[in-house]
Amino acid sequence: MKKKKTVAENPAEMIPSHHEEEEEEEAPVKAKRSKPEDAGREEVGYHPVKLSRSDLYRPPTAEELNQLKEAESLFHCSLLKMQMEELLKEVALSERRKKQIDSFVQTVTKLLQAVPDSPEVEVSDLSWLSSTVKTPFLLVPKTTKGKFHMAPPASVDLIGSYPLGTCTKPRIVVDLAVTIPADVLHPKDVVNQRYPRKRALYLAGLAQHLMSSSDIGTMRYSCLHGNRLRPILLLMPPVKDSSSFTVRVHACPPPGFFKPSRFHPQRNNIRTEWYTGLQTSQSESNDPPTPHYNSSVLGDLLPRAHLQFLSAISSQCSAFADGVALLKVWLRQRDLDQGTGCFNGYLASMLLSYLLTTHRISNTMTAYQLLRNSLNFLASTDLTVNGITLAKDPDSTAPSLAEFHSAFQVVFVDPSGHLNMCADMTACTYKQLQHEASVSMKFWDNPTVDGFQGLLMTPKPMIRTSDHIFQLCELVKLQSSCKKMNLLSELMDHSGNYVRTALPFILSLLQRGLGQRIHLLTHSLSPDPEWSVESEAPKHKAQPPLSFGLLLRPELAFSVLERGPPADSPKAAEFRQLWGSRSELRRFQDGAITEAVLWEGASMCQKQLVPRQIITHLLQLHAEIPDSCVRYVGAMVDDVIKTGSEVPSTGEEESLLVVQSYDDLSRKLWRLEGLPLSITSVQGAHPALRYTQVFPPLPLKLDYSFFNREKTSRSLVPKEDKPCPAYITPITVICHMEGSGKWPHDRLAIRHIRAAFHIRLGELLKKHHNYTCRPCPTHLDVWKDGLVFRIQVAYHREPQVLRENVNAEGLLIVRDNEEAQALEMATIHKPLLTSTLHGLQQQHPCFGAVCRLAKRWLGAQLFSEDVTEDTADLLVASLFLQPAPFTPPGSPQVGFLRFLHLLSSFDWRNNPLVVNLNNQLTAADYTETKNDFMACRESLPVMFIATPKDKKSLWTKRAPSVQMLQRVVMVAAESLKVLEHQLMDGSQIQDVRVVMRPPLDAYDVLIHLNPKQVPLLSQAVDPPAVTFSRGIMTGSVAQSGGALPVIDHNPVSLYLKELREAFGDLALFFCDPYGGTVIAVLWKPKAFIPVPFKTSQVSARSVEVAGEEANTVPNVEAILEDFRVLGKGLVKSVEPRTEKWSF
Repeated sequence: MKKKKTVAENPAEMIPSHHEEEEEEEAPVKAKRSKPEDAGREEVGYHPVKLSRSDLYRPPTAEELNQLKEAESLFHCSLLKMQMEELLKEVALSERRKKQIDSFVQTVTKLLQAVPDSPEVEVSDLSWLSSTVKTPFLLVPKTTKGKFHMAPPASVDLIGSYPLGTCTKPRIVVDLAVTIPADVLHPKDVVNQRYPRKRALYLAGLAQHLMSSSDIGTMRYSCLHGNRLRPILLLMPPVKDSSSFTVRVHACPPPGFFKPSRFHPQRNNIRTEWYTGLQTSQSESNDPPTPHYNSSVLGDLLPRAHLQFLSAISSQCSAFADGVALLKVWLRQRDLDQGTGCFNGYLASMLLSYLLTTHRISNTMTAYQLLRNSLNFLASTDLTVNGITLAKDPDSTAPSLAEFHSAFQVVFVDPSGHLNMCADMTACTYKQLQHEASVSMKFWDNPTVDGFQGLLMTPKPMIRTSDHIFQLCELVKLQSSCKKMNLLSELMDHSGNYVRTALPFILSLLQRGLGQRIHLLTHSLSPDPEWSVESEAPKHKAQPPLSFGLLLRPELAFSVLERGPPADSPKAAEFRQLWGSRSELRRFQDGAITEAVLWEGASMCQKQLVPRQIITHLLQLHAEIPDSCVRYVGAMVDDVIKTGSEVPSTGEEESLLVVQSYDDLSRKLWRLEGLPLSITSVQGAHPALRYTQVFPPLPLKLDYSFFNREKTSRSLVPKEDKPCPAYITPITVICHMEGSGKWPHDRLAIRHIRAAFHIRLGELLKKHHNYTCRPCPTHLDVWKDGLVFRIQVAYHREPQVLRENVNAEGLLIVRDNEEAQALEMATIHKPLLTSTLHGLQQQHPCFGAVCRLAKRWLGAQLFSEDVTEDTADLLVASLFLQPAPFTPPGSPQVGFLRFLHLLSSFDWRNNPLVVNLNNQLTAADYTETKNDFMACRESLPVMFIATPKDKKSLWTKRAPSVQMLQRVVMVAAESLKVLEHQLMDGSQIQDVRVVMRPPLDAYDVLIHLNPKQVPLLSQAVDPPAVTFSRGIMTGSVAQSGGALPVIDHNPVSLYLKELREAFGDLALFFCDPYGGTVIAVLWKPKAFIPVPFKTSQVSARSVEVAGEEANTVPNVEAILEDFRVLGKGLVKSVEPRTEKWSF
């Protein structure tokens, strides 16, 4: 038998790294060797540096002392300081790269200065331009006045981050400003898009000239921050370095060519008559102001002045470039630094300059302090209300902050005092920035959180950050929205870009409608369009769908009632106007008659989608966006745990029923009289009692004709010819009895007394409450409300008795053993975990649903034996207790995505996962846990989870193994990738169950089961169309009495147990516990090594004789036959996948 598979040795090999790939060409830095003559040898020797005695004991210098003091006072630990320094090295440009950039920029500059002149023509006459090159501009309206000709640029200068020294990897962008000669422009070109069109023509002329050069690789058009009035030309170096950097060519007017006062936010520079083509009687002075158009033209006048300003500031502060680099990494991880209306690196530099000029930070601060103070400033300052300005003494024509606020949502004025640098940013984007900064500040100071990882290394895509997401798909529909909302003057201001015109109005509409239900409304920033110089500029609708993210308030988000003002209040009309026909007068129990809106929602999983009803209603009513254009991604993944046909449910209501029935039983047990000892505690120890059972037990009404009766107790037994009856799960309840001197000290005697208690409890419950009970030595089963509770009596000293042994000399020896540990786990740890997680569910309503999704995925991927129920619940609990850098999940879907991310990206080899239940651990406990973990890493479980009451990771002691954890990590990473891609991209086939279907090609044998005998068949990921009767009737369930049903009878798990007992040394067996009809078998490679013949070891082995030696190897054919024999009636077929191995 030969195996073709190999297993990765090192568990870290599977764990993906988050670092940006270091550039391939750059060789690793080698340690200096002590002897230069060794250079001829191949391998590199790393030697410790030899220091003389005087050097070794030299007192630290002032600088070293300063660094030590800084590490102690600023950082939680010196590790954070080193991590920050390493990150800065990682994003800085290498000298080699800078040389490449400089030489390419020189080449481009020379080419640009050689642009030929062309004769003067009308602006609309493009005959001078070759037909291959197109103008990067949408000509709406078609024509405007003015003359144009090509001429060599007046100057070509570097601007932006590269000359300032704040340019960082991985997206290296170098900006070149090409000054359009003064004679090409006219001072009146600010009116009616004349200047933007000439600018676009000038770029097209440059593109035509550069096309013939072989020194340029690819050449494309784009727009600066998505602004169609500001096209730019992107140049890449020739192929060998194509991906390394991009040069952006900006065409600018000569400095001071236009008067800044022409661009006051309250002035008009686009005439309505020209834009609409209609004769109007009104005079020019009545035209609406065009602040966005004005700021986009003004933005071209100032880049050189801004560079001078930033250079002067940064030269005074040594850590300026590093501070900007850290801020850029922080913004990049939060998707805030690219696209229309983003907070880019240029704004980050300006923000630091503002903080330095207003002395909120000092020139001597480190990069770390600059980042910290910037985030603190962003978190505490709302630029949508109180704008800030860099202008020291603006001239008399500069607008006031109030004038800026009346025209723009976010205000941050540049040093000239005329330009609002945040003109394109929506209030929602700034609120998102503010929210992110305050979340970062919160966990930065928490010593129990790895701040560096959360702050700068964890990406936060919208799908994993927002609780619900929806997308507007056909953006062309926003044209009619602009008409409906009467936005002609805004549309003129945005030069016809209806997407950007409608967006702020849609956001404020949704903000009003969702109100207190959400903490935050965010939206995706449309990426800057890019297109070939040979094709026309793309239309406004040719961009990906707009995505919106909702961060919900769980306590208010899912309320089905929107209660408005009283009928006679002046605000009632406003409320009716917002909600339209959905608003109606209602009378409430307190006697008030108010306006109200009622949404549909019978079960929790329908209430989850109340925000969807609100959004689609408002968009249809006020913006004419039909339901079909709104793609709501809020609860798509929840489908896999949905049950019920009339009212679908994801398990919340069923879990609540189980908990209520348990509470009732618990009260009745406490009140029982007639027991020799009183009960000291009743504790649940089952996942259903903490709301995390994947499919909670349902109250069942049995059809007695489906079963036979047992002779003595008249309890039900299955009939042979019928399908396997419905599976009834026993819900474990631990019942602790008080201590007493009468408890024996012998393990067998304790068991007998426990059995007597089970009998007595059963008699009392039958007598007082008429519950059908069945006592056993280990437990008592109680049939109540159509559910089965399994009561186990516990005595707190029993584990100690199990550890005590008397040896031959009569000495008492206390030794830990598996039996004692298992008993402690069942009677102490599990009940405690259940009550703690039940408390967590009360704080976070979607905790249970996230656990159910996570465990459904683990089951479906055949991992539920390796990552047990309790382990999975703890993993999910960690997402709620330590969500940094996120906020706690507010919907099951986002919690599930973060669960997959945690599994796939956590460094299991080098870190313990500490789950701080009930917030009982202090910073010192964390450090102690981490140190103990590092000291004993090799002897500890591969997946190490510590809780306040368990520092040894009891839950993961047996499983998973290294190989299984590697596989879990790998499958989780792949599932996350597939699922996020599918949820965000509506053009994909929408089937979230893809991530629940396991890849079976990795296994050696598949045992197919007969669906008739799989009791949980209806819970399968893809349930079959044909179902079997399982002996259940519809109708109300009797609370007590009735015959005892068939309890805990699942042929699949019993068969698996037998297989593992018989062949556990030869193979691993996997199965989906929730209705799986396939058992997957994986041979253990070590089991197939031939071993010398012994009569005691011949089971399932065949003998091979070679010369004098007789060896035995597993007899695979006989083993496969045994699989069939053991599972007679349950096994349909056994399929050996012999392409992986051979007999």
